[in-house]
Amino acid sequence: MARLPAGIRFIISFSRDQWYRTFIFILTFLLYASFHLSRKPISIVKGELHKYCAAGNEADVRFNSQSQKASALPSHQLPDNETDCGWAPFDQDNYQQLLGALDYSFLCAYAIGMYLSGIIGERLPIRYYLTFGMLASGIFTALFGLGYFYNIHSFGFYVVTQIINGLVQTTGWPSVVTCLGNWFGKGRRGLIMGVWNSHTSVGNILGSLIAGYWVSTCWGLSFIVPGAIVAAMGIVCFLFLIEHPKDIACSSTLVAHAKSYENGVHRFRLQKQALPDEKKLLDPEVQCLLLSDGKRAVHQNHVVTLPAEGGGSMAAISFTGALKIPGVVEFSLCLLFAKLVSYTFLFWLPLYITNVDHLDAKKAGELSTLFDVGGIFGGILAGVISDRLEKRASTCGLMLLLAAPTLYIFSTISKMGLEATIAMLLLCGALVSGPYALITTAVSADLGTHKSLKGNSHALATVTAIIDGTGSALGPLLAGLISPSGWNNVFYMLMFADACALLFLIRLIHKELSCPGSATGDQVP
Repeated sequence: MARLPAGIRFIISFSRDQWYRTFIFILTFLLYASFHLSRKPISIVKGELHKYCAAGNEADVRFNSQSQKASALPSHQLPDNETDCGWAPFDQDNYQQLLGALDYSFLCAYAIGMYLSGIIGERLPIRYYLTFGMLASGIFTALFGLGYFYNIHSFGFYVVTQIINGLVQTTGWPSVVTCLGNWFGKGRRGLIMGVWNSHTSVGNILGSLIAGYWVSTCWGLSFIVPGAIVAAMGIVCFLFLIEHPKDIACSSTLVAHAKSYENGVHRFRLQKQALPDEKKLLDPEVQCLLLSDGKRAVHQNHVVTLPAEGGGSMAAISFTGALKIPGVVEFSLCLLFAKLVSYTFLFWLPLYITNVDHLDAKKAGELSTLFDVGGIFGGILAGVISDRLEKRASTCGLMLLLAAPTLYIFSTISKMGLEATIAMLLLCGALVSGPYALITTAVSADLGTHKSLKGNSHALATVTAIIDGTGSALGPLLAGLISPSGWNNVFYMLMFADACALLFLIRLIHKELSCPGSATGDQVP
C-alpha cells in the first residue's frame, strides 16, 4: 500500500474537534477584525476633513499641489468653502472640538449600548445577533461616506450616523468573546486570546490602508469600502458561525488528567463499560470523543461528563449579579483609563502625526499603523507572561507602569524626526495595547466563568460587555478638548490616565502576590 502524502498525514493528525476549534478561532478573528476595520477610517479622514492651511508662499505651494488633484474631481465634490481648509463644517477654527464630538458620539453610544448588548447577547442566539450587528454596522459606516457624494455639510447628520453606528457595533465584542470562550478552556487562555486579540490591530492596520488609499482623492470611499467589507463578513457569520461545540456534538476541550468532560451546566456521569466490540459507540454524542481510526480518546474507567438531555437551559446572569463577581469592578475601572489611552491613539494619532511631522493624511495614516503592529506583540506578550506567572493583574500593572514614561518620551522625541517616531510608536503600541488586550480577553473570560458562579448561570457576554463598555467614551473627547492648548497637554492627560489605571489594580495585585490566581478567581492550569 502506498504511503499517504505528507500533507494528508498532517491533516489527519488533528482530531475533528481541533479542526473545528481552529476554524472558529480564525472565523471570529476575521469577524471582529472587520469591526475595527470599519472604525478606523474616521481617524484617517480627519486630516482631510480639516486640512493643514499654511500662510503666505507656503499656502500658495500647497494650493497648487492640491488644485491638481481637485481639478480631476466633479465640482460638487470639492469642499464647499473659500479657504480650502477642508470639508464644512470641519473647516472652522473649532474643528478639533467638532471632530472630538464625532468620536464622543460614537464611543458614548458604544459604551451605553455595550451594557445593554451584554444582557441581550446572553439571551439571543449569537449567530443571529452578530449577523444583525455586522450588517447594520456596514450600512451606517457606508452612510457616513455618502455624505461626500451627496455634498452633505450638516454636522447633525454625521453625529447621528456615528451614534447609531456606535450602538450597533456593540453586538460584536460580547458575541465573539462568548463564542471563543465556549470553544476554548482555561489552559493557555492568555496566549490563545493574546494571539486572537491581534484582530484589533490587524483590523486597524487594514482600515488605515484602505481608508488612506482614497482619503486624498475621494474620502467617501474610505467609509463605503470598509462598510461593504463588514457587511459581507456579516453574511459569512450567518452562514458559518457555530456558537457552541454542543451544536455539532463535540467537546470544547479534552482534559487528559481530569478524566471528565464538562459543559458547565446540568450534567450526568457516564461510566465507560468494557464492550465486546471496540468500534461500538456508547452514544451518538460521544462520537466526537473518538478518533477517526476508531481509537478511543478516553480510556477505560475514565469518567465522561455530558449534557443531560432535556436538562434545562442555562440561566443568564443579571447585570447586578455580574458586578458582584470579584474583580469585575476593579478591572472595569482599570480599563476605563487604560482604554482611554488606547482609543486616544486610535482616533487621534494620524492627525497628531500630520500636525507634528506635517505629513499628508495618507502618509500619516500609514505611519500610524506601526502603533498597531506594536499592539500585536504587546497583546501576545501580555498573554504569555500572565499564563506563565498565573498573575493577570500583576502583568497588566507592570506594563502600565512602563507605559507612562514611554508616553512622555514619545511626546518629546516624536518632534525630532520620523526615525524616532517609528521606534517609539512600536514601543508605545506594545505597552499601551498589552494591558487593554489582556483585560478585554483572558481576564474577561476568566471572570465570566468565575468559580463563584452557580452551576446554572452563564455570564461571559454580560461580564465582557461591562468591562469593555466602561472604558469606551472619555479619551477621544478629552483629546479633542485639550489638543487646542497643545499636544503636550494631551500626553500629560494620557500619563495621568495610565497612573489611574494602575491605581485600580493595586488591591488585585496585592491579592495575587499573596495568593496566586485569586485576582480572577481561578488559577491558570
